Amino acid sequence: FPKASLQKYIRYARTLNPKITLEAQKVLVECYGVLRQGDSLGRSRSAYRITVRQLESMIRLSEALARLHLDDDIKPEYVREACRLLRKSIIHVETEDVTFDDEEEEELGGGDGGDGGDAPNTARTSVATTITEEGEEPPTAAQDTEPSTVVPTDQPPNPNPTPTPNPPPSTTKPKKKKKKKTQITFEQYEAIANGISTHLRSLETSSSSTSNLTWTQATEWYLTQVSSEIGESEEEADKMRKLVNMVIKRLVEKDRVLMFMDDGETGGTGATEEKERLLGVHPNYVI
Repeated sequence: FPKASLQKYIRYARTLNPKITLEAQKVLVECYGVLRQGDSLGRSRSAYRITVRQLESMIRLSEALARLHLDDDIKPEYVREACRLLRKSIIHVETEDVTFDDEEEEELGGGDGGDGGDAPNTARTSVATTITEEGEEPPTAAQDTEPSTVVPTDQPPNPNPTPTPNPPPSTTKPKKKKKKKTQITFEQYEAIANGISTHLRSLETSSSSTSNLTWTQATEWYLTQVSSEIGESEEEADKMRKLVNMVIKRLVEKDRVLMFMDDGETGGTGATEEKERLLGVHPNYVI
C-alpha cells in the first residue's frame, strides 16, 4: 500500500468507537474466568497475578482489534484473540518445590570396651613385680609404671624381657547426625502457610479474648481443618503434624511471615519451650 493510503487508514481507524456486543461480553467473562482460575487463592506457581488490570487490558485489545478491522462492534473473535495475546504476553516464573531439612541422630558404629569410654588401662597403671640383684638401684617411679615380665626366683633373669602388648584402642565411633530431606510442592506449602496466617490474622483483628495462638495450638488447629483428608489414621496425622511444624518453622525463621509475640520467658524462671510461645503475623505482611 502507498504511504498516503496507510495514513488515511490509520486516521479513519482512530475515529471509530466500537461497542462490545452481548455475545462478546459473555466471551470476555469466560476468558477472564479462565485466566483467574490459574491464580485462584494465590496458590499458583506463577508469580504473575491476574487482576482487574488484565481485564481492562483485554477490553482495550478487543477495541483495538475492532478498529483494525474497521468494525463498529467488538465481536467474540476479537475478544478471543485479545485473550490469546494477553496470555502469551504474561511471563510465568515457576516456583521450585519447598525442601525441609530433618535432622535425626543415628549411631553409625560401635566398639569393644563396654560403654565405649576412655577407661584407664590397668596394664599400664599397675605396678609390676621386679627382682633386684645386689648392687642394682631400686626401680624409680617411672619404671614402676611400665609393664615388665616377672622372672621366677629359681631362674636367672632374662636379659631381654618381652613387654606385655598393649590392648587395641577403642573402636567406638561418636554419634553422627544424618540429615533427611522432606520435599513438598509449592502449592502444598502455600496452602498450609496461607491457612495458618489467615487464621492468626483474623484472631488479631477480632474482638475475641484469644488474639494469639501458640505454635502447638496453631498446629492442632490446622490438623482439625484437614481432618477429613487425614481420616482416622494416626500415622497420617503424625506426618501432617510434622509437616505443619516444619512449615511454621520456615515461616518464622526464613520467610519472616510469622513472629513470636512474647519474649520467651515466664516469670523470670527461664526461656519457655519454642512451641509454647505465642505466634502472630508480621505487621508488614499483606494477606
